[in-house]
Amino acid sequence: HWGKVWAKENGVDFYDLDELIEKEERRSITAIFEENGEHYFREKETKELKNFAEKENFLLACGGGAPCFNDNMQWMNDNGTTVYLSASPQYLFEKVIAEKDKRPLIKNLNPEELLSFIQQKLKEREPVYRQAKIILQVSDLDNRSLLTLNSKL
Repeated sequence: HWGKVWAKENGVDFYDLDELIEKEERRSITAIFEENGEHYFREKETKELKNFAEKENFLLACGGGAPCFNDNMQWMNDNGTTVYLSASPQYLFEKVIAEKDKRPLIKNLNPEELLSFIQQKLKEREPVYRQAKIILQVSDLDNRSLLTLNSKL
């Protein structure tokens, strides 16, 4: 959501890494995971990410896993300005519960398992996320945050 808002506000192109992979593969992320596994997906993700090496003036939503594999966070920091939208496990739970069928790692979890999974993933991934150049709290975001982000970029 915020990536699209910020891109529009700044007159730059917006891309979603998962959508680009789905378009190239002609199948959903869920199908990719089910048919080829997570390793295959993470390799595709890294390859697609690095296609942005020559682009300028854009905003890319990379998803929660992308920074954590294949030194992608280091590559993103070396090639652009990274922004981590920090959120509580409960906030993330409320956002993903309705669309969990589209998310291969969580689609078979009940609500209690899902919250536990989110807490564990955040614990594992937080050290990587904290390497972002800009860290914003999702709970604090509103349209005024555009000014904050714009001033930091």
